[in-house]
Amino acid sequence: MSEALLELRGVGKTYGRRGLFASRRVKAVEDVSFTIETGRPVILAIIGESGSGKSTVARMVLNIVRPTSGTLAFRGRDLASIKSAADRRAFMREVQPIFQNPFEAFNPLKRLDHYLFSTARRLAGVADRTLAERQADEALHAVGLSLQEVRGRFPHELSGGQLQRAAIARALLSKPSLIVADEPVSMVDASLRMAIVNVFKELRDRLRISIIYITHDLATAYYTSDEVIIMRRGEIVERGAARAVLAAPRHPYSQQLKDAVLAPPALRANAAGHV
Repeated sequence: MSEALLELRGVGKTYGRRGLFASRRVKAVEDVSFTIETGRPVILAIIGESGSGKSTVARMVLNIVRPTSGTLAFRGRDLASIKSAADRRAFMREVQPIFQNPFEAFNPLKRLDHYLFSTARRLAGVADRTLAERQADEALHAVGLSLQEVRGRFPHELSGGQLQRAAIARALLSKPSLIVADEPVSMVDASLRMAIVNVFKELRDRLRISIIYITHDLATAYYTSDEVIIMRRGEIVERGAARAVLAAPRHPYSQQLKDAVLAPPALRANAAGHV
């Protein structure tokens, strides 16, 4: 049996909060376990409302936040053991983030092409400018852009959808095995959301990159994901194959989530078939 790409075992995160007269502890995540296998690229959607703990899970997978219980391992190595600068860079090359607001992902005073070249140099070790340009152009083409379109332009000169695709291209420069996308379409115009999630499907199929897709949007999760995890108050309440779970959810909370949104026609049709 091959080593798992990513494995979470009983992961929990508790935050301490100070009040006026006393402090209290808040469980953001409790007993979360799941595995992404090596050699079988998937899009795993983690779905939940605000406060469900899904973004905390994302930050723990990215090794930004340390768990208070359980273990996270990437290629068999406990993330808690990653401490040196060299180890952190090696981890970042393989596990890349895509954040919610693309305008916060880039320095507004820095041109996008220079930002991409510096990322190629820092994470991918590309010192030659010509090679860096070629790799940046290849990464941009993978998301439907080109170096010619972004060369010399500042972040505010692109639309939100273009900038989010540029953020994905930046993540591709280090040739990662896993991308953690935290609400990547929530600030993108509705007409462009499917274009972004189509990019994720292309990355899975053509580049064989696994993606953890954090979202509250059931429609895009149904359309793009292979597997889903539904979280409520820090705990997993339902999981399984995306279309089966989202078409006919069993847990009452999952059913409430589905009923709260206008389901796409395919989701409504599949749900009718399960009645």
